[in-house]
Amino acid sequence: MAAVLLAGGLGLSLTGCAGFLVPAGEGEPEPTPSVSRLPGGVHADKLPTPFPSVSAGLSGRPPGTRGPGPTPTVRAGCPSSGVVVDMGEVEAALGHRAVGLTLTNCGSKPYRVHGYPSVRALDEAGDRLPVPVNPGSSYMGTDRGPQEVMLEPGKTMRSLLAWVSTPTGGDLIEGDALEIAPAPGLEARTFPLKGSDVRLLDELDMTAWRTDPA
Repeated sequence: MAAVLLAGGLGLSLTGCAGFLVPAGEGEPEPTPSVSRLPGGVHADKLPTPFPSVSAGLSGRPPGTRGPGPTPTVRAGCPSSGVVVDMGEVEAALGHRAVGLTLTNCGSKPYRVHGYPSVRALDEAGDRLPVPVNPGSSYMGTDRGPQEVMLEPGKTMRSLLAWVSTPTGGDLIEGDALEIAPAPGLEARTFPLKGSDVRLLDELDMTAWRTDPA
């Protein structure tokens, strides 16, 4: 077949990376913003000031009652980062393939998101394949660039991953799975590719994380 935790994107050979995703109120940025540069003019800038903390995704007591304050609600199986990715069904059109990716805040804190997913193609042994991953538009979707969002608990952002899966697309490599993370350094999930017409890859093009569809 990068948004994100600066603690928490591409034109790279194997990994797409751009952006950051940071729990609100955690870690003070350096006085001078640091910038990571990607081929094609894609940048991810660390914000010079943190967003204010936001109380969201909390289950509380009814008004007027006393007792301990509200307790955060965290989805079962939520990674320690507090964000998780998922992949939908692969769609086909005229030799092109596309699949929707989602980034969900499954934790109890708001996260600042700005960038692209991290994507790698894998062989049947789980090793990386030399499939380029590029940030940008494709036949299947338009990349409008990263959208900076304070993603509150339970909220979701989207990205579109696309590739060509016919011999006319150039030199194709057969992949068995895609490894996808919200951003480089965060917990990744592996999604199998099913069907010979889906597993043939030329290069992967992906749009930035946004709240609106690509």
